[in-house]
Amino acid sequence: MSTMKYIQLEPREEIAIIRINRPEALNAMNVDVIAELSRTIDIVGPDDGIKALIITGAGEKSFCAGADISYMVNIQPIQAEKYASSAQAVLNKIENLQKPVIAAVNGFALGGGCELAMVCDIRIASSNAKLGQPEVTIGIPPGWGGTQRLTRIVGPAKAKELVFTGKMIAADEAQQIGLVNKVVSLTPEEENRSTNSSAPQATDNKSSAAKQSKSLSKEQSSEEIQKQEKQRANEQAKLLNKKLMDECFSFAKEVTKNSFTAVKTSKVLINKAMDADIDTGLRLEIYGWALCFAHEDRQKMMSAFLNKGKK
Repeated sequence: MSTMKYIQLEPREEIAIIRINRPEALNAMNVDVIAELSRTIDIVGPDDGIKALIITGAGEKSFCAGADISYMVNIQPIQAEKYASSAQAVLNKIENLQKPVIAAVNGFALGGGCELAMVCDIRIASSNAKLGQPEVTIGIPPGWGGTQRLTRIVGPAKAKELVFTGKMIAADEAQQIGLVNKVVSLTPEEENRSTNSSAPQATDNKSSAAKQSKSLSKEQSSEEIQKQEKQRANEQAKLLNKKLMDECFSFAKEVTKNSFTAVKTSKVLINKAMDADIDTGLRLEIYGWALCFAHEDRQKMMSAFLNKGKK
């Protein structure tokens, strides 16, 4: 695993994880995070051994809380322009990466965090995720692509609603409007399992049992109850995050079973479809389709399919 100060790169065979590692600031992206993320993309981009990428945040609370407000509060317009330009540059780089990128949205994806998620090809969110563009609540509009990409994903009316109000929406609503592809939740059985694992273990020691019985006869202090609730919530959050990452890996593996060339070409064509007129898009599709016939894995995969049908 390659580790910078704020970005962790963890290759796992054909899939790599990029993790923003600044949990004390809810993985907000300051100037250093942006620079490290850009360098990391430059590492994974040319590596054809990596066929899919998962981007997530460290911990269970936040995917990325966006831009660093503690940095922005005192900067002037020239510095703000430079900050937004560097952020847009790395987000554009991720969007145009010639391999599928999956956002594992664990917790908050706000402002620049939502904008980071939107440049990924697929967004899979945990059930406790919160997404939004709350910039207007601190005196600025979205500046890292939010007004443009959110409009293209959810349409202008919904984009205006979210941007004008600055409200956060839950993962389920984000799925309903097409902002995320899938929501991962814990089943009741999984929730009970985490609850039971945090419960005090029974003991056969008579004196301990007597003490326990005596203590249970008294009202538990609010501090003890809060401590148990916090422990249970933490365990459920960890289990949910693991389930989210497993789901993202499962999706990535499903993609990497296919032709890498065909997937790369499809990504380029779909991205161009957002801006090209239909006739230009269809002509580009023919060129992309025809060029894949020059790649050796195309004939092998077609022949394998035909031979499978004869068995």
